[in-house]
Amino acid sequence: MSANILVIDDEESICYTFESFLANAGHNVVTALDFESALKKTDESNFDLIFVDIILGGKTGLDLLQEVRKKNLRCPVVMITGAPDVETAAEALRLGAFEYIPKPIRQNTLLHVTDIALQHKALQDKAEKYRSNLEAIFRSVKEAIITVDNDLKVLEINRSAEKICGYFRDVIGRDLRTLPKHCNSWCVEALLKTISTKKSVELHRLECRRRNRPSQIVNLKTAPLLDNEGRFSGAVLVISDETRLESLEKHLKDRRELHNIIGKNKKMQNIYSLIEDLADIQTTVLITGESGTGKELVADAIHYRGNRGTKPFVKVNCSALSENLLESELFGHVKGAFTGADRDRIGRFQKAHTGTIFLDEIGDVSTGLQSRLLRVLQEKEFERVGESNPIKVDARVIAATNHGLMDKVKSGKFREDLYYRLKVVEIEMPPLRERKDDIPLLINHFLKKFNKKFNKNIVAVSRDVQQVFMEYSWPGNIRELENVLEHAFILCFHDTITVHQIPAYMNAAQEEASAQAGEKKGAGPDILLQALEKSGWNKSKAARLLGINVRTIFRKIEKYGLTEPNLK
Repeated sequence: MSANILVIDDEESICYTFESFLANAGHNVVTALDFESALKKTDESNFDLIFVDIILGGKTGLDLLQEVRKKNLRCPVVMITGAPDVETAAEALRLGAFEYIPKPIRQNTLLHVTDIALQHKALQDKAEKYRSNLEAIFRSVKEAIITVDNDLKVLEINRSAEKICGYFRDVIGRDLRTLPKHCNSWCVEALLKTISTKKSVELHRLECRRRNRPSQIVNLKTAPLLDNEGRFSGAVLVISDETRLESLEKHLKDRRELHNIIGKNKKMQNIYSLIEDLADIQTTVLITGESGTGKELVADAIHYRGNRGTKPFVKVNCSALSENLLESELFGHVKGAFTGADRDRIGRFQKAHTGTIFLDEIGDVSTGLQSRLLRVLQEKEFERVGESNPIKVDARVIAATNHGLMDKVKSGKFREDLYYRLKVVEIEMPPLRERKDDIPLLINHFLKKFNKKFNKNIVAVSRDVQQVFMEYSWPGNIRELENVLEHAFILCFHDTITVHQIPAYMNAAQEEASAQAGEKKGAGPDILLQALEKSGWNKSKAARLLGINVRTIFRKIEKYGLTEPNLK
């Protein structure tokens, strides 16, 4: 490859020899006999390589090397001398010389060093190009980007982080945890989790509350940071400002998700608004609805979108433990309180201090425990099992149930006063059969989730699967839909899920429902034949005309012995 090369030596014969050897190798060569003229030539042209004699009259090649570095010229500098000296050679390399070779210079030696130096230059240029491109991208993206090392010290930060996070480049080198808090520190928690688990964290539609500035809605993602050898060296944080989109969605009443809750159904829009209204109001909330409707996600959203969002969020499944174990789990116990209590234990209420406690399946709590829960709600205090000293606690209580608590109140199985204490505000989650317009959104959500989990690239479900899903009653609600799609992912090895990959019971239920619908609509042999003739015996079109499933069309054709005419 041809290169521009500068040769500097106070002996004309040396310059001539270098020029001859290098020009014959296809390079463009410029020579200089002294320090000053050499500096001038570096100002006039860009060089890929410089050869300089260690002695240049009143100056030295080391002086020239220093000037080259001051000018930020990215070309290798090779030192040459007639009197090799270990100390001088070491100094030259310390100052950044690429190579140090003695006179007399042989042609093959000169060309060999030239080739290596130019290859090094090419690699440097390529690396600089990538660095410049990355730096330009880093500066120009709208998302805030912050990189940290394993100790959470800031490595780099872009301009967008100034606007979104309020941090400037002077924070580089400082521990992110020690910086002034402009928000509720979601990013610190996410980065710590990524550093400890070496896994990505994604949080959507978080409300960042900044001092003396309007709050903003952001999406946040962290990912492991790897060095050139693939070793874990920290984490990168990306924050995108979704405030304007959130505002537009609120105005249009068409939000499709809120803090991992998926849905655009009118009932869901009302729930989104209620969650936001409740986030900072420290009252108890009762979430009701069938199993699998997303009650826990609502509790998550209320906690994390409120001013307790960075405080503990403790969850308890009240139906999973016996009465004695649940009492100890909620309130803790002291050593010796009962058989097996070999040490003191802190209860969930105490762990949730300043944060939120979520009591799932509250309808399964025994009447004895109900009175203790009522006291916590009324007096904000409790005693550990085996202890009489009251402990004050500041924990917001969110409860959930899939039972009709009022029916339990009427039958004496649930305290009426506790019921009304829990039900200061009730959020009723609709079953999936009442919000089927959300099924396509939920399908897309689970496709993304399971593609990542199973490392697949399934892009859709077939039209027949969509029809089955839309006609199915979903007794297990969203949890059942998730399980059905996970089942299908395991069996599917193409890019589209078909009816053969969904559980057989769904096809049977859908066919039965479709057959009943067909009978109700009077889809007898005459009407069926008319639909087939009108659609040109296209079974799918005929099914749509009759409002029944295509499988029902095939079954009825066989049942009535209908035969497609042989058109010629």
